[in-house]
Amino acid sequence: MAISDVFYQKQLKGNGLVQSLSRKGNCLDNAAMESFFGTLKSECFHTCKYDSVTESEAALHEYIRYYNNDRIKLKLKGLSPVQYRIQSLKAA
Repeated sequence: MAISDVFYQKQLKGNGLVQSLSRKGNCLDNAAMESFFGTLKSECFHTCKYDSVTESEAALHEYIRYYNNDRIKLKLKGLSPVQYRIQSLKAA
């Protein structure tokens, strides 16, 4: 383990966080999050320049709200993730 890895592990532990790693040789373990982060970067961060961390955090929170509640996905029958979950729960 490199020194930076030791520092990183201590920072995680000190903040009550647990690191999650993919299984060795299985890139699909994290495919959903990698897809989301790619979309987030292209739609939220590559199109704007933020003047402060606070401003970028506010944009991030707003984007996540938009992504979950308003942004439609064809894979979800043209619904947002929240609308799709609500529809699925009503059908159950």
